[in-house]
Amino acid sequence: MRIATWNVNSLKVRLGHVIEWARAADIDAMVLQETKLVDEQFPVGELEQAGFSSICLGQKTYNGVALIARKDTCELLGKPIFNIPGYEDEQKRLIGSRIRCGEREFTFLGAYFPNGQTVGSDKYLYKLDWISALTLWLSEQIPALGPVVLGGDFNIAPRTEDVWDERALEGGILISPPEREAFRSLLRIGLTDTWELGLHAPGTYSWWDYRGNGFQNNQGLRIDHILATAGIAGDVRDVSIDEKPRGWDKPSDHAPVVAVLGQ
Repeated sequence: MRIATWNVNSLKVRLGHVIEWARAADIDAMVLQETKLVDEQFPVGELEQAGFSSICLGQKTYNGVALIARKDTCELLGKPIFNIPGYEDEQKRLIGSRIRCGEREFTFLGAYFPNGQTVGSDKYLYKLDWISALTLWLSEQIPALGPVVLGGDFNIAPRTEDVWDERALEGGILISPPEREAFRSLLRIGLTDTWELGLHAPGTYSWWDYRGNGFQNNQGLRIDHILATAGIAGDVRDVSIDEKPRGWDKPSDHAPVVAVLGQ
């Protein structure tokens, strides 16, 4: 089974990329971030025609999340999860569903973590508060949710090796100690960063700035992640970042992350 996360930075612009890549990469289920579409504009029909069922939670211009699944291999079950239950927030950042793919059943959550803007700003404090709320909710709900996968754009590079040049970003967002501690708090409640289960070449990233030839110079960060509880993490056979779509015409600034699960 192959699952993925991808910040598409406008699904309206990159729907063709999503369908083309998901088919070529043989993806069973995928969470998307920054769809930037209200629900009424979400391309349910186009995805259905391409062989994918979907759920979405969107807003105009900003944010927006979705989950898509191959109809011939997976089934979305029960009532979807929209945003963090009990946390008042107008921004659309979390989606999830119980999903069955073959004999495997788990809760698949997709998240678009706040960016934070600048360290110490109101948006930065909101980011930390949002992650704290997500962590608390997950810690309380994991027993009821069963096996859990949390994929998404976390807007956090958790380790020094996840940054092309940490000195260039010193004092900035994405790598600040409180953000990294917030990431570790998710691991302490029973989630595993599946990336760390394998060996990866230095300089492997998931995001590159459009400006300054960031992709061409491989000046990137690994800020897109797939975390999983033990029952799923133990079945992970491979985790990779597919950089090819970042080189396509009119690309997202993120590349998709793929986890392969075996029996």
